[in-house]
Amino acid sequence: MHERGQMSMGAMGTTAIFGSYVLSRHDGEQTVLRDRWVLLEGRRIAAITASRPQADQVFDRPGRFVLPGLMNLHNHCFSEAVARSHTEDGNGRKNNPSIVYTVLLPLTRRGIEILSPAERLDVARLGILQLLRGGATTVMEPFRNGIPEMFQAAEEMGLRFYGAPYLFSTADAQAGADGVVRYAGDDGQADLAIWDGLYARWHGQAEGRISVTMSPHATDTCGPDLLRACAERARALGVPITTHLAQDADEVATIGARYNGRTPAEYLDWLGMLGPDLLGAHAIASSDDDLRLMAARGATVLNCPRVFARTGVAAAFGRFASHGVRTAIGTDGYNMDLLGEMNAASMISKIAAGRADIATAPDLIDAVTATPAAVLQRPDLGVIAAGATADLTVVDLTRPLLQPLSDPRRGLIALANAADIDLVIVDGRVLVAGGHYTGGDEAALVAAGAAAIEKIWALPEAVAAFQG
Repeated sequence: MHERGQMSMGAMGTTAIFGSYVLSRHDGEQTVLRDRWVLLEGRRIAAITASRPQADQVFDRPGRFVLPGLMNLHNHCFSEAVARSHTEDGNGRKNNPSIVYTVLLPLTRRGIEILSPAERLDVARLGILQLLRGGATTVMEPFRNGIPEMFQAAEEMGLRFYGAPYLFSTADAQAGADGVVRYAGDDGQADLAIWDGLYARWHGQAEGRISVTMSPHATDTCGPDLLRACAERARALGVPITTHLAQDADEVATIGARYNGRTPAEYLDWLGMLGPDLLGAHAIASSDDDLRLMAARGATVLNCPRVFARTGVAAAFGRFASHGVRTAIGTDGYNMDLLGEMNAASMISKIAAGRADIATAPDLIDAVTATPAAVLQRPDLGVIAAGATADLTVVDLTRPLLQPLSDPRRGLIALANAADIDLVIVDGRVLVAGGHYTGGDEAALVAAGAAAIEKIWALPEAVAAFQG
């Protein structure tokens, strides 16, 4: 067995990948094929065959699990990098239980101000590198609209990217010493204008790999007028809407006080936003009635369990799914290991429910393949089939910590992590091979991105925010 002929990132041709296991579907249900070849021709999957095809480049190592390209519909490359290794063990929360208002929003705002466009691009490239190394082929990324470099990095590095530049009714939300979150200014119209400019510049670029998603930041930072305007604009253009929803009890209390006792989900429903095109991140403070409402409206929950687990909160995939809510898994950016996130979703759900038979391996694999493809109305993604787009994630199941192996799906969820990612292919281009990025010097990308973030860490307000 050998590998040969790896082409450059930009090259197009034919590629053959051998899978000891290949994830497929039969009558709508997952199935695993044994010992199959997946043949790519340009940007499409040409065939799945038992016989070895001729191809320009061949990857034929045994023990690989070939999956549809994994899809991560909630991540933050920039803001979560600012928090990384500072906000563990309760740090950064002295004025508010949530680091959103004490660390993430204020420090990313200052970061945009002090970093040059080249430095912001360095941070964006580091984030895209981490996403690819974590196994993602498609990512939805909400970020402050002052970081257009996110689009540039995704375009040049080959990721399929749904960029979601934030809109705020107020872009300056901070927690004071009394714990109260206060807002300043009205940024809604300005942010809509910026969003329109980014849509005109980036939507459909890179042969359709780059898309622009409507992203009002959260229910407690966006008022009714802005949210209605966002929904109207998004639906006129046919783009999805993503927002943060019921992230904590304080948000629920804030929305209830402002809007006649409504919950965040009821607030969005009142405004006509709660529908099949709405992707609500987190929803952990939603009531059972909220989840039933979201299920009835066809909305999606984006479940990111690890970022909450480090605060002692169980964001259980199984709870959302058991209420019939369409649920996808994202990383939220603190750690972009999508396989590790799936493992956390499994474990946390089982602990929360007190049952072992919830959040099963097939359910969780669907949550990063078939489910997000359906949410985005992309039947060409999330599946390995002739004619589908050539996005694949290939996992090496021969690693010592994955052996012996009986069931590849259970092994993937229970035992695998980002270190086991072997190949990542987007639009037929091999972006990760042998676990390493093919398009540049990984060490240089890491060093440049980390150096830019460290400039933010050195700010006096950052030092103060990270205390306590």
